[in-house]
Amino acid sequence: MPTDPPPAGPPWTVIGVLEWTAAYFKRHQLDHARGDADLLLAHVLGCRRIDLYLRHDQPLNEAELARFKLLVQRRAGREPVAYILGEKEFWSLPLTVTHDVLIPRPDTECLVEQALAFLPEVAGDAPHRVLDLGVGSGAITVALAHERPIHRFWASDASLRALRVARANARRHHVDHLIHFFAGRWLDPVAPDGQGFDLIVSNPPYVRRDEIARLAPEIRDYEPMAALDGGPQGVSEVADIIAAAPAHMRPGARLLLEIGFDQRPAVEALAQKSGAYDRIDFHKDYAGHYRVAQMRRRG
Repeated sequence: MPTDPPPAGPPWTVIGVLEWTAAYFKRHQLDHARGDADLLLAHVLGCRRIDLYLRHDQPLNEAELARFKLLVQRRAGREPVAYILGEKEFWSLPLTVTHDVLIPRPDTECLVEQALAFLPEVAGDAPHRVLDLGVGSGAITVALAHERPIHRFWASDASLRALRVARANARRHHVDHLIHFFAGRWLDPVAPDGQGFDLIVSNPPYVRRDEIARLAPEIRDYEPMAALDGGPQGVSEVADIIAAAPAHMRPGARLLLEIGFDQRPAVEALAQKSGAYDRIDFHKDYAGHYRVAQMRRRG
């Protein structure tokens, strides 16, 4: 077997390229070798994954093979497929992603589920006011606005580049008119206005600083460090949000935070210490780990 991506020219058919690439990725210790090969080739050919197998004997022309080689080389260098393709699905919605934002993950859908359980589907006396701190790609807010368009949404990020991505995704799914975007670190730009929010959600950085070097190369070398580094214990940013949020919440409002799988004790202690919350609950992700912290504002 060759050790470099396949050379241009025949007789490289769709199935031949897929089989070669899957073997190549396995030699580079990539966990999802065949799936990654499928996604990259479907992107180059502008088709669905299933279409690859309907067109299995179709030869690739030189231009297609050259484009595919470049993508294969990037993936072999451990660049995530989502960044290579510029897209990732979340909550059944295709989202644009760049290196300026975290790649949306299935675990975060657990936070969306809990938020939707709190947001009424039918309009009541007034729409709920929802704030997403550290909006990133916009995955959480876009999903919530798509599912509950009767409510009002605000979303912030310290990164102007991330905000551009989030706005683009909101426009893509026709919910941009429902979301007010603004720049700033957590709640620093938010002045108490007497109204407060009914729901604040966030997926803040929660990786312990000394664990970052041990993360998979796809995360450590490509995703934005500011969205990963949670400080020495992993809960520095979580602590800041828990402390600042009550001043911007209505009585009975909820704060929902995505947390690390082993951070329940630390987060529960922070919430209790604040004295501002009278109900603190935790919800598990699909792997059975506590992933979402939920707390209710007293009053």
